[in-house]
Amino acid sequence: MANAANVLSSQSWGAADDVIIVGGGLAGLFCALKLSPRPVTVITAAPIGEGASTAWAQGGIAAAVAEGDTPEAHARDTILAGAGLVDETVALAMAREAPERIRDLLAFGVPFDKDLEGHLTVGREAAHSARRIVHVRGDQAGRAIMAALVAAVRKTPTIRVLEGFVAEDLITDGRTVTGLRARAADGRSVALHARAIVLASGGLGHLYAVTTNPSEARGQGLAIAARAGAIIADPEFVQFHPTAIDIGRDPAPLATEAIRGEGATLLNRAGERFMLKIHPEAELGPRDIVARGVFAELQAGRGAFLDARTAIGASFAERFPGVTEVCRSAGIDPARELIPVAPAAHYHMGGVATDATGRTSLDGLWAAGEVASTGAHGANRLASNSLLEAAVYAARIAEDIPGQLPAARTQDWPEAPRSGEAPPAGTEPARERALRKLMTAYVGVIRDGAGLAQALSEIAAMEYDCAGIPALRNMATAALMVTAGAFARRESRGGHYRSDYPKTDPAQAQRTYLTLDDARRIANSVDRVAARELATA
Repeated sequence: MANAANVLSSQSWGAADDVIIVGGGLAGLFCALKLSPRPVTVITAAPIGEGASTAWAQGGIAAAVAEGDTPEAHARDTILAGAGLVDETVALAMAREAPERIRDLLAFGVPFDKDLEGHLTVGREAAHSARRIVHVRGDQAGRAIMAALVAAVRKTPTIRVLEGFVAEDLITDGRTVTGLRARAADGRSVALHARAIVLASGGLGHLYAVTTNPSEARGQGLAIAARAGAIIADPEFVQFHPTAIDIGRDPAPLATEAIRGEGATLLNRAGERFMLKIHPEAELGPRDIVARGVFAELQAGRGAFLDARTAIGASFAERFPGVTEVCRSAGIDPARELIPVAPAAHYHMGGVATDATGRTSLDGLWAAGEVASTGAHGANRLASNSLLEAAVYAARIAEDIPGQLPAARTQDWPEAPRSGEAPPAGTEPARERALRKLMTAYVGVIRDGAGLAQALSEIAAMEYDCAGIPALRNMATAALMVTAGAFARRESRGGHYRSDYPKTDPAQAQRTYLTLDDARRIANSVDRVAARELATA
Protein backbone atom coordinates (compact mmCIF):
# COMPACT_ATOMS: atom_id res chain seq x y z
CA MET A 1 0.00 0.00 0.00
CA ALA A 2 1.29 3.43 -0.88
CA ASN A 3 2.05 5.72 2.06
CA ALA A 4 2.64 9.46 2.19
CA ALA A 5 6.39 9.14 1.76
CA ASN A 6 6.38 7.12 -1.43
CA VAL A 7 3.52 9.16 -2.90
CA LEU A 8 5.56 12.33 -2.40
CA SER A 9 8.56 10.69 -4.04
CA SER A 10 6.49 10.04 -7.16
CA GLN A 11 5.54 12.58 -9.77
CA SER A 12 2.05 13.76 -8.78
CA TRP A 13 -0.33 15.01 -11.43
CA GLY A 14 -2.47 17.85 -10.17
CA ALA A 15 -5.68 17.77 -8.18
CA ALA A 16 -7.90 14.73 -7.88
CA ASP A 17 -9.33 13.40 -11.11
CA ASP A 18 -12.97 12.31 -11.11
CA VAL A 19 -12.90 8.59 -12.03
CA ILE A 20 -9.93 6.41 -12.95
CA ILE A 21 -10.54 2.99 -14.48
CA VAL A 22 -7.65 0.52 -14.35
CA GLY A 23 -7.88 -1.78 -17.37
CA GLY A 24 -8.80 -1.55 -21.03
CA GLY A 25 -10.82 -4.72 -21.53
CA LEU A 26 -14.59 -5.12 -21.80
CA ALA A 27 -15.30 -4.17 -18.17
CA GLY A 28 -13.13 -1.06 -18.24
CA LEU A 29 -14.16 0.34 -21.60
CA PHE A 30 -17.83 -0.54 -21.17
CA CYS A 31 -17.86 1.23 -17.79
CA ALA A 32 -16.16 4.31 -19.28
CA LEU A 33 -18.70 4.49 -22.10
CA LYS A 34 -21.65 4.05 -19.74
CA LEU A 35 -20.27 6.85 -17.52
CA SER A 36 -20.08 9.24 -20.49
CA PRO A 37 -20.32 12.24 -20.60
CA ARG A 38 -18.75 12.17 -17.15
CA PRO A 39 -14.96 12.64 -17.46
CA VAL A 40 -13.11 9.36 -17.05
CA THR A 41 -9.45 8.32 -17.24
CA VAL A 42 -8.63 4.78 -18.41
CA ILE A 43 -5.10 3.52 -17.75
CA THR A 44 -3.70 0.43 -19.44
CA ALA A 45 -0.31 -1.21 -19.76
CA ALA A 46 -0.78 -2.05 -23.43
CA PRO A 47 -2.71 -0.12 -26.09
CA ILE A 48 -6.42 -0.53 -25.33
CA GLY A 49 -7.75 -3.79 -26.64
CA GLU A 50 -4.36 -5.40 -27.20
CA GLY A 51 -3.50 -6.59 -23.70
CA ALA A 52 -7.03 -7.45 -22.60
CA SER A 53 -8.21 -11.00 -22.01
CA THR A 54 -11.53 -9.97 -23.59
CA ALA A 55 -9.88 -9.87 -27.01
CA TRP A 56 -8.84 -13.50 -26.54
CA ALA A 57 -12.34 -14.70 -25.67
CA GLN A 58 -13.67 -17.01 -28.36
CA GLY A 59 -16.89 -18.45 -27.01
CA GLY A 60 -19.12 -15.39 -26.82
CA ILE A 61 -21.64 -14.05 -24.31
CA ALA A 62 -24.35 -16.09 -22.60
CA ALA A 63 -27.81 -14.49 -22.71
CA ALA A 64 -31.35 -15.85 -22.82
CA VAL A 65 -32.34 -14.13 -26.07
CA ALA A 66 -33.62 -17.11 -28.05
CA GLU A 67 -37.24 -18.15 -28.23
CA GLY A 68 -38.09 -20.64 -25.47
CA ASP A 69 -35.11 -19.74 -23.29
CA THR A 70 -35.47 -17.78 -20.04
CA PRO A 71 -33.23 -15.92 -17.59
CA GLU A 72 -34.46 -18.33 -14.91
CA ALA A 73 -33.11 -21.29 -16.90
CA HIS A 74 -29.83 -19.45 -17.46
CA ALA A 75 -29.57 -18.77 -13.72
CA ARG A 76 -30.28 -22.42 -12.88
CA ASP A 77 -27.45 -23.54 -15.16
CA THR A 78 -25.13 -20.96 -13.58
CA ILE A 79 -26.00 -22.14 -10.08
CA LEU A 80 -25.54 -25.81 -10.97
CA ALA A 81 -22.13 -25.21 -12.55
CA GLY A 82 -20.99 -23.18 -9.52
CA ALA A 83 -20.96 -26.26 -7.28
CA GLY A 84 -22.93 -24.88 -4.35
CA LEU A 85 -21.24 -21.48 -3.97
CA VAL A 86 -23.13 -19.27 -6.43
CA ASP A 87 -25.13 -16.44 -4.88
CA GLU A 88 -28.51 -17.31 -6.40
CA THR A 89 -29.83 -13.74 -6.19
CA VAL A 90 -26.77 -12.47 -8.03
CA ALA A 91 -27.03 -15.15 -10.73
CA LEU A 92 -30.69 -14.46 -11.45
CA ALA A 93 -30.23 -10.69 -11.57
CA MET A 94 -27.28 -11.08 -13.94
CA ALA A 95 -29.24 -13.41 -16.24
CA ARG A 96 -32.15 -10.99 -16.31
CA GLU A 97 -29.88 -8.09 -17.29
CA ALA A 98 -28.16 -10.06 -20.04
CA PRO A 99 -30.46 -9.12 -22.96
CA GLU A 100 -30.13 -5.40 -22.16
CA ARG A 101 -26.33 -5.64 -22.10
CA ILE A 102 -26.41 -7.43 -25.48
CA ARG A 103 -28.49 -4.53 -26.81
CA ASP A 104 -25.91 -2.09 -25.43
CA LEU A 105 -23.11 -3.91 -27.22
CA LEU A 106 -25.08 -3.97 -30.46
CA ALA A 107 -25.55 -0.19 -30.11
CA PHE A 108 -21.78 0.20 -29.68
CA GLY A 109 -21.31 -1.65 -32.97
CA VAL A 110 -20.56 -5.25 -32.01
CA PRO A 111 -21.52 -7.38 -35.05
CA PHE A 112 -23.10 -10.38 -33.33
CA ASP A 113 -24.11 -13.20 -35.67
CA LYS A 114 -27.67 -12.97 -37.01
CA ASP A 115 -29.87 -15.11 -39.22
CA LEU A 116 -31.41 -14.02 -42.52
CA GLU A 117 -34.33 -12.45 -40.69
CA GLY A 118 -32.05 -10.35 -38.48
CA HIS A 119 -32.47 -12.36 -35.29
CA LEU A 120 -29.46 -13.14 -33.12
CA THR A 121 -28.16 -16.65 -33.69
CA VAL A 122 -27.09 -18.61 -30.63
CA GLY A 123 -24.92 -21.64 -29.95
CA ARG A 124 -24.62 -24.09 -27.09
CA GLU A 125 -21.65 -24.62 -24.81
CA ALA A 126 -20.83 -26.97 -21.97
CA ALA A 127 -23.26 -27.19 -19.03
CA HIS A 128 -25.85 -24.93 -20.69
CA SER A 129 -29.30 -26.47 -21.02
CA ALA A 130 -30.12 -24.40 -24.09
CA ARG A 131 -28.50 -22.68 -27.03
CA ARG A 132 -27.86 -19.20 -25.63
CA ILE A 133 -24.32 -18.17 -26.58
CA VAL A 134 -24.21 -15.07 -28.79
CA HIS A 135 -21.20 -15.30 -31.13
CA VAL A 136 -19.35 -13.31 -33.74
CA ARG A 137 -18.22 -15.45 -36.68
CA GLY A 138 -18.01 -18.55 -34.52
CA ASP A 139 -14.89 -17.77 -32.48
CA GLN A 140 -14.31 -14.04 -33.00
CA ALA A 141 -16.50 -12.56 -30.25
CA GLY A 142 -13.76 -11.17 -28.03
CA ARG A 143 -11.86 -9.56 -30.87
CA ALA A 144 -15.01 -8.03 -32.35
CA ILE A 145 -16.25 -6.71 -29.01
CA MET A 146 -12.95 -5.03 -28.30
CA ALA A 147 -12.73 -3.51 -31.78
CA ALA A 148 -16.19 -1.97 -31.40
CA LEU A 149 -15.58 -0.67 -27.87
CA VAL A 150 -12.16 0.76 -28.71
CA ALA A 151 -13.67 2.61 -31.66
CA ALA A 152 -16.44 3.99 -29.46
CA VAL A 153 -13.97 5.08 -26.77
CA ARG A 154 -11.73 6.81 -29.30
CA LYS A 155 -14.74 8.85 -30.43
CA THR A 156 -15.74 9.91 -26.91
CA PRO A 157 -13.99 13.18 -25.95
CA THR A 158 -14.65 12.82 -22.21
CA ILE A 159 -12.68 9.57 -22.01
CA ARG A 160 -8.94 10.06 -21.57
CA VAL A 161 -6.87 6.94 -22.29
CA LEU A 162 -3.38 6.69 -20.75
CA GLU A 163 -1.66 3.77 -22.45
CA GLY A 164 1.66 2.49 -21.21
CA PHE A 165 0.93 2.63 -17.47
CA VAL A 166 1.01 -0.27 -15.01
CA ALA A 167 -0.83 0.19 -11.70
CA GLU A 168 1.53 -0.72 -8.85
CA ASP A 169 -0.21 0.43 -5.65
CA LEU A 170 -3.36 2.05 -4.35
CA ILE A 171 -3.10 5.29 -2.39
CA THR A 172 -5.29 5.25 0.70
CA ASP A 173 -6.40 7.48 3.54
CA GLY A 174 -7.58 5.03 6.19
CA ARG A 175 -10.20 2.81 4.53
CA THR A 176 -10.70 5.21 1.62
CA VAL A 177 -8.91 4.81 -1.70
CA THR A 178 -7.83 8.21 -2.99
CA GLY A 179 -5.70 7.29 -6.01
CA LEU A 180 -3.02 4.99 -7.29
CA ARG A 181 0.63 4.85 -8.18
CA ALA A 182 1.54 3.67 -11.64
CA ARG A 183 4.71 3.00 -13.59
CA ALA A 184 4.90 4.85 -16.91
CA ALA A 185 6.54 3.63 -20.09
CA ASP A 186 9.55 5.85 -19.49
CA GLY A 187 10.05 4.39 -16.00
CA ARG A 188 8.49 7.23 -14.03
CA SER A 189 6.50 6.40 -10.94
CA VAL A 190 3.46 8.67 -11.06
CA ALA A 191 0.73 9.32 -8.51
CA LEU A 192 -2.77 9.64 -9.97
CA HIS A 193 -5.39 10.97 -7.57
CA ALA A 194 -9.10 10.33 -8.05
CA ARG A 195 -12.37 10.39 -6.19
CA ALA A 196 -13.27 6.94 -7.55
CA ILE A 197 -11.09 4.05 -8.71
CA VAL A 198 -12.56 1.20 -10.75
CA LEU A 199 -10.45 -1.94 -10.97
CA ALA A 200 -11.07 -3.70 -14.28
CA SER A 201 -7.58 -5.10 -14.63
CA GLY A 202 -8.39 -8.71 -15.50
CA GLY A 203 -7.33 -11.99 -13.98
CA LEU A 204 -4.22 -13.88 -12.94
CA GLY A 205 -3.74 -16.65 -15.49
CA HIS A 206 -0.14 -15.59 -16.14
CA LEU A 207 0.74 -16.79 -12.64
CA TYR A 208 0.74 -20.26 -14.23
CA ALA A 209 3.27 -21.71 -16.64
CA VAL A 210 0.50 -22.95 -18.96
CA THR A 211 -2.24 -20.38 -19.53
CA THR A 212 -4.54 -19.05 -22.22
CA ASN A 213 -4.23 -15.51 -20.81
CA PRO A 214 -2.06 -12.66 -22.10
CA SER A 215 1.05 -11.72 -20.13
CA GLU A 216 -0.75 -8.70 -18.66
CA ALA A 217 -3.00 -11.05 -16.61
CA ARG A 218 -0.64 -11.14 -13.62
CA GLY A 219 -3.13 -10.55 -10.81
CA GLN A 220 -1.90 -7.01 -10.17
CA GLY A 221 -5.39 -5.63 -9.54
CA LEU A 222 -6.15 -8.27 -6.92
CA ALA A 223 -2.72 -7.73 -5.36
CA ILE A 224 -2.91 -3.96 -4.99
CA ALA A 225 -6.42 -4.21 -3.56
CA ALA A 226 -5.31 -6.89 -1.09
CA ARG A 227 -2.36 -4.83 0.08
CA ALA A 228 -4.66 -1.85 0.63
CA GLY A 229 -6.74 -4.05 2.93
CA ALA A 230 -9.58 -5.12 0.63
CA ILE A 231 -11.38 -8.41 1.28
CA ILE A 232 -10.65 -11.06 -1.35
CA ALA A 233 -13.31 -13.69 -2.05
CA ASP A 234 -12.92 -17.28 -3.29
CA PRO A 235 -9.26 -16.95 -4.38
CA GLU A 236 -8.71 -20.73 -4.52
CA PHE A 237 -11.09 -21.25 -7.42
CA VAL A 238 -9.15 -21.16 -10.69
CA GLN A 239 -10.72 -22.53 -13.83
CA PHE A 240 -8.49 -24.54 -16.13
CA HIS A 241 -9.72 -24.67 -19.69
CA PRO A 242 -9.53 -28.28 -20.85
CA THR A 243 -8.70 -27.59 -24.48
CA ALA A 244 -5.79 -25.21 -24.83
CA ILE A 245 -4.00 -26.09 -28.06
CA ASP A 246 -0.84 -27.88 -26.99
CA ILE A 247 1.77 -26.58 -29.44
CA GLY A 248 4.31 -25.16 -27.00
CA ARG A 249 3.28 -21.51 -27.08
CA ASP A 250 3.05 -19.08 -24.15
CA PRO A 251 0.30 -18.13 -23.78
CA ALA A 252 -1.34 -21.26 -25.14
CA PRO A 253 -3.91 -20.61 -27.87
CA LEU A 254 -7.42 -21.76 -27.10
CA ALA A 255 -9.70 -24.23 -28.85
CA THR A 256 -13.04 -22.70 -27.93
CA GLU A 257 -15.65 -24.70 -26.06
CA ALA A 258 -18.01 -23.99 -28.94
CA ILE A 259 -16.16 -26.63 -30.97
CA ARG A 260 -17.24 -29.29 -28.49
CA GLY A 261 -20.66 -27.67 -28.44
CA GLU A 262 -20.88 -28.45 -32.15
CA GLY A 263 -20.11 -32.13 -31.55
CA ALA A 264 -16.32 -32.46 -31.48
CA THR A 265 -15.05 -35.19 -29.14
CA LEU A 266 -11.97 -35.82 -27.01
CA LEU A 267 -9.78 -38.83 -27.79
CA ASN A 268 -6.56 -40.24 -26.44
CA ARG A 269 -3.76 -41.59 -28.59
CA ALA A 270 -5.49 -44.99 -28.77
CA GLY A 271 -8.62 -43.38 -30.18
CA GLU A 272 -10.61 -43.89 -26.97
CA ARG A 273 -13.28 -41.30 -26.19
CA PHE A 274 -12.23 -41.13 -22.54
CA MET A 275 -14.78 -38.58 -21.24
CA LEU A 276 -17.62 -41.09 -21.72
CA LYS A 277 -16.41 -42.93 -18.61
CA ILE A 278 -16.06 -39.77 -16.52
CA HIS A 279 -19.25 -37.72 -16.89
CA PRO A 280 -22.76 -38.31 -18.33
CA GLU A 281 -22.38 -35.26 -20.57
CA ALA A 282 -18.93 -36.46 -21.70
CA GLU A 283 -17.16 -33.55 -23.48
CA LEU A 284 -19.93 -31.15 -22.48
CA GLY A 285 -19.52 -31.76 -18.76
CA PRO A 286 -18.39 -28.94 -16.44
CA ARG A 287 -15.00 -27.52 -17.34
CA ASP A 288 -13.28 -28.63 -14.14
CA ILE A 289 -14.26 -32.26 -14.72
CA VAL A 290 -13.25 -32.20 -18.38
CA ALA A 291 -9.95 -30.50 -17.48
CA ARG A 292 -9.13 -33.24 -14.95
CA GLY A 293 -10.05 -35.88 -17.53
CA VAL A 294 -7.64 -34.37 -20.05
CA PHE A 295 -4.98 -33.92 -17.35
CA ALA A 296 -5.24 -37.60 -16.35
CA GLU A 297 -4.70 -38.75 -19.94
CA LEU A 298 -1.63 -36.56 -20.28
CA GLN A 299 -0.23 -37.71 -16.93
CA ALA A 300 -0.71 -41.32 -18.01
CA GLY A 301 1.17 -40.67 -21.26
CA ARG A 302 -1.87 -41.40 -23.43
CA GLY A 303 -2.17 -37.88 -24.85
CA ALA A 304 -5.36 -35.88 -25.39
CA PHE A 305 -6.76 -34.67 -28.71
CA LEU A 306 -9.80 -32.76 -29.94
CA ASP A 307 -11.47 -34.53 -32.85
CA ALA A 308 -13.63 -32.29 -35.05
CA ARG A 309 -13.17 -34.29 -38.25
CA THR A 310 -16.65 -35.80 -38.36
CA ALA A 311 -18.76 -33.29 -36.44
CA ILE A 312 -17.45 -30.20 -38.25
CA GLY A 313 -15.05 -31.36 -40.94
CA ALA A 314 -14.73 -29.26 -44.08
CA SER A 315 -16.65 -26.30 -42.63
CA PHE A 316 -14.17 -25.87 -39.74
CA ALA A 317 -12.25 -22.96 -41.30
CA GLU A 318 -15.43 -21.02 -41.98
CA ARG A 319 -16.97 -21.65 -38.57
CA PHE A 320 -13.82 -21.25 -36.45
CA PRO A 321 -11.36 -19.10 -38.38
CA GLY A 322 -9.26 -18.13 -35.37
CA VAL A 323 -8.64 -21.71 -34.26
CA THR A 324 -7.98 -22.68 -37.87
CA GLU A 325 -5.31 -20.01 -38.20
CA VAL A 326 -3.54 -21.16 -35.05
CA CYS A 327 -3.68 -24.83 -36.03
CA ARG A 328 -2.39 -24.20 -39.53
CA SER A 329 0.50 -22.15 -38.16
CA ALA A 330 1.54 -25.30 -36.30
CA GLY A 331 1.09 -27.53 -39.35
CA ILE A 332 -2.28 -28.98 -38.27
CA ASP A 333 -5.38 -29.11 -40.47
CA PRO A 334 -8.24 -29.26 -37.93
CA ALA A 335 -10.71 -30.38 -40.60
CA ARG A 336 -8.73 -33.57 -41.19
CA GLU A 337 -6.40 -34.00 -38.21
CA LEU A 338 -6.60 -34.27 -34.43
CA ILE A 339 -5.80 -31.15 -32.39
CA PRO A 340 -3.48 -31.81 -29.40
CA VAL A 341 -4.88 -30.21 -26.23
CA ALA A 342 -3.93 -29.67 -22.58
CA PRO A 343 -5.54 -27.93 -19.59
CA ALA A 344 -4.44 -24.33 -19.07
CA ALA A 345 -5.18 -21.66 -16.46
CA HIS A 346 -8.03 -19.77 -18.04
CA TYR A 347 -10.22 -17.86 -15.60
CA HIS A 348 -10.21 -16.86 -11.94
CA MET A 349 -13.59 -17.19 -10.22
CA GLY A 350 -12.19 -15.42 -7.17
CA GLY A 351 -11.13 -11.81 -6.85
CA VAL A 352 -11.81 -8.61 -4.98
CA ALA A 353 -15.10 -9.09 -3.14
CA THR A 354 -17.86 -6.77 -4.33
CA ASP A 355 -21.50 -6.15 -3.57
CA ALA A 356 -24.30 -6.00 -6.13
CA THR A 357 -23.22 -2.52 -7.28
CA GLY A 358 -19.55 -3.43 -7.73
CA ARG A 359 -18.42 -1.70 -4.53
CA THR A 360 -15.52 -3.33 -2.70
CA SER A 361 -14.89 -3.34 1.06
CA LEU A 362 -12.84 -0.12 0.65
CA ASP A 363 -14.53 3.25 0.15
CA GLY A 364 -13.83 4.79 -3.23
CA LEU A 365 -12.93 1.46 -4.86
CA TRP A 366 -15.12 -0.50 -7.26
CA ALA A 367 -14.24 -3.65 -9.24
CA ALA A 368 -15.66 -5.37 -12.33
CA GLY A 369 -14.70 -8.23 -14.60
CA GLU A 370 -12.30 -11.00 -13.76
CA VAL A 371 -10.52 -9.03 -11.03
CA ALA A 372 -13.79 -9.01 -9.05
CA SER A 373 -15.64 -11.74 -7.21
CA THR A 374 -19.37 -11.01 -7.22
CA GLY A 375 -20.76 -14.41 -6.27
CA ALA A 376 -21.98 -15.04 -9.82
CA HIS A 377 -19.56 -17.88 -10.61
CA GLY A 378 -19.19 -19.78 -7.35
CA ALA A 379 -16.61 -22.53 -7.53
CA ASN A 380 -16.81 -22.97 -11.31
CA ARG A 381 -17.79 -20.44 -13.96
CA LEU A 382 -20.41 -21.44 -16.50
CA ALA A 383 -19.12 -21.07 -20.06
CA SER A 384 -19.48 -17.58 -21.58
CA ASN A 385 -20.72 -15.99 -18.35
CA SER A 386 -17.47 -14.05 -17.91
CA LEU A 387 -18.04 -11.38 -20.56
CA LEU A 388 -21.65 -11.12 -19.44
CA GLU A 389 -20.68 -10.51 -15.81
CA ALA A 390 -18.10 -7.92 -16.89
CA ALA A 391 -20.72 -5.96 -18.86
CA VAL A 392 -23.40 -6.25 -16.16
CA TYR A 393 -21.18 -5.00 -13.34
CA ALA A 394 -19.50 -2.32 -15.45
CA ALA A 395 -22.95 -0.92 -16.17
CA ARG A 396 -23.95 -1.11 -12.49
CA ILE A 397 -20.80 0.70 -11.42
CA ALA A 398 -21.51 3.42 -13.98
CA GLU A 399 -24.96 3.82 -12.41
CA ASP A 400 -23.62 3.77 -8.83
CA ILE A 401 -20.73 6.23 -9.06
CA PRO A 402 -22.82 9.34 -9.86
CA GLY A 403 -24.81 8.79 -6.68
CA GLN A 404 -21.59 8.72 -4.66
CA LEU A 405 -19.91 11.59 -6.56
CA PRO A 406 -22.81 13.78 -7.67
CA ALA A 407 -20.72 16.63 -9.13
CA ALA A 408 -18.41 15.68 -11.97
CA ARG A 409 -14.95 17.18 -11.77
CA THR A 410 -12.44 17.91 -14.51
CA GLN A 411 -8.78 18.88 -14.49
CA ASP A 412 -5.98 19.50 -16.95
CA TRP A 413 -4.73 16.24 -18.35
CA PRO A 414 -0.97 15.66 -18.49
CA GLU A 415 0.86 14.44 -21.52
CA ALA A 416 0.79 10.66 -21.74
CA PRO A 417 3.49 8.36 -23.11
CA ARG A 418 3.32 7.78 -26.83
CA SER A 419 0.58 5.31 -27.80
CA GLY A 420 1.88 1.79 -28.10
CA GLU A 421 4.71 2.15 -25.60
CA ALA A 422 4.64 -0.37 -22.77
CA PRO A 423 6.31 -0.03 -19.39
CA PRO A 424 9.27 -2.24 -18.60
CA ALA A 425 8.12 -5.59 -17.28
CA GLY A 426 9.86 -4.91 -13.99
CA THR A 427 10.28 -8.55 -12.99
CA GLU A 428 13.29 -10.82 -12.81
CA PRO A 429 12.57 -13.39 -15.56
CA ALA A 430 14.15 -16.32 -13.72
CA ARG A 431 12.16 -15.69 -10.54
CA GLU A 432 8.97 -15.11 -12.51
CA ARG A 433 9.44 -18.44 -14.32
CA ALA A 434 10.08 -20.15 -10.98
CA LEU A 435 6.85 -18.73 -9.56
CA ARG A 436 4.81 -19.80 -12.59
CA LYS A 437 6.24 -23.33 -12.47
CA LEU A 438 5.56 -23.53 -8.73
CA MET A 439 1.92 -22.51 -9.23
CA THR A 440 1.42 -25.04 -12.03
CA ALA A 441 3.05 -27.85 -10.07
CA TYR A 442 1.36 -27.33 -6.70
CA VAL A 443 -1.64 -25.01 -7.16
CA GLY A 444 -2.85 -26.29 -10.51
CA VAL A 445 -5.45 -28.75 -11.82
CA ILE A 446 -4.81 -31.22 -8.97
CA ARG A 447 -3.55 -30.09 -5.55
CA ASP A 448 -2.65 -31.65 -2.21
CA GLY A 449 -1.74 -30.42 1.25
CA ALA A 450 1.99 -31.13 1.03
CA GLY A 451 2.37 -29.35 -2.28
CA LEU A 452 0.31 -26.39 -1.16
CA ALA A 453 2.37 -26.08 2.04
CA GLN A 454 5.59 -26.03 0.03
CA ALA A 455 4.15 -23.45 -2.36
CA LEU A 456 2.96 -21.26 0.54
CA SER A 457 6.40 -21.21 2.10
CA GLU A 458 8.19 -20.32 -1.14
CA ILE A 459 5.64 -17.73 -2.27
CA ALA A 460 5.55 -15.98 1.12
CA ALA A 461 9.35 -15.72 1.04
CA MET A 462 9.22 -14.31 -2.50
CA GLU A 463 6.60 -11.73 -1.58
CA TYR A 464 8.81 -10.53 1.28
CA ASP A 465 12.03 -10.55 -0.76
CA CYS A 466 10.53 -8.70 -3.75
CA ALA A 467 9.28 -5.59 -1.92
CA GLY A 468 11.52 -3.47 -4.17
CA ILE A 469 10.32 -5.11 -7.40
CA PRO A 470 6.64 -4.06 -7.61
CA ALA A 471 5.61 -6.17 -10.60
CA LEU A 472 7.05 -9.38 -9.14
CA ARG A 473 5.77 -8.53 -5.66
CA ASN A 474 2.26 -8.14 -7.08
CA MET A 475 2.49 -11.54 -8.75
CA ALA A 476 3.67 -13.10 -5.48
CA THR A 477 0.89 -11.39 -3.50
CA ALA A 478 -1.79 -12.67 -5.86
CA ALA A 479 -0.25 -16.15 -5.83
CA LEU A 480 -0.19 -16.11 -2.02
CA MET A 481 -3.91 -15.33 -1.88
CA VAL A 482 -4.78 -18.21 -4.24
CA THR A 483 -2.54 -20.69 -2.45
CA ALA A 484 -3.69 -19.74 1.06
CA GLY A 485 -7.31 -20.16 0.02
CA ALA A 486 -6.52 -23.55 -1.52
CA PHE A 487 -4.67 -24.72 1.59
CA ALA A 488 -7.52 -23.65 3.87
CA ARG A 489 -10.25 -25.39 1.82
CA ARG A 490 -9.91 -29.07 2.74
CA GLU A 491 -12.33 -30.50 0.22
CA SER A 492 -12.74 -30.64 -3.56
CA ARG A 493 -15.29 -28.36 -5.18
CA GLY A 494 -15.57 -26.88 -8.66
CA GLY A 495 -12.25 -25.55 -9.92
CA HIS A 496 -10.50 -26.52 -6.67
CA TYR A 497 -9.51 -30.20 -6.53
CA ARG A 498 -7.41 -31.73 -3.75
CA SER A 499 -6.31 -35.33 -4.12
CA ASP A 500 -5.98 -35.63 -0.33
CA TYR A 501 -9.57 -34.40 0.12
CA PRO A 502 -11.25 -35.64 -3.09
CA LYS A 503 -14.84 -35.43 -1.82
CA THR A 504 -17.08 -32.40 -1.65
CA ASP A 505 -17.95 -31.61 1.97
CA PRO A 506 -21.47 -30.12 2.39
CA ALA A 507 -20.32 -28.42 5.59
CA GLN A 508 -17.88 -26.34 3.52
CA ALA A 509 -20.47 -25.01 1.07
CA GLN A 510 -19.52 -21.46 1.97
CA ARG A 511 -17.61 -18.79 0.13
CA THR A 512 -14.07 -17.97 1.23
CA TYR A 513 -13.25 -14.45 2.43
CA LEU A 514 -9.61 -13.57 3.12
CA THR A 515 -7.49 -10.50 3.68
CA LEU A 516 -3.79 -10.42 2.91
CA ASP A 517 -3.10 -10.56 6.65
CA ASP A 518 -5.16 -13.77 6.80
CA ALA A 519 -3.16 -15.29 3.95
CA ARG A 520 0.13 -14.39 5.60
CA ARG A 521 -1.04 -15.94 8.88
CA ILE A 522 -1.87 -19.17 7.04
CA ALA A 523 1.59 -19.19 5.44
CA ASN A 524 3.27 -18.49 8.79
CA SER A 525 1.34 -21.31 10.46
CA VAL A 526 2.53 -23.73 7.78
CA ASP A 527 6.13 -22.63 8.32
CA ARG A 528 5.79 -23.11 12.10
CA VAL A 529 4.46 -26.64 11.64
CA ALA A 530 7.28 -27.46 9.23
CA ALA A 531 9.84 -26.10 11.69
CA ARG A 532 8.44 -28.25 14.50
CA GLU A 533 8.48 -31.35 12.31
CA LEU A 534 12.09 -30.65 11.32
CA ALA A 535 13.10 -30.14 14.96
CA THR A 536 11.60 -33.47 16.04
CA ALA A 537 12.84 -35.48 13.05
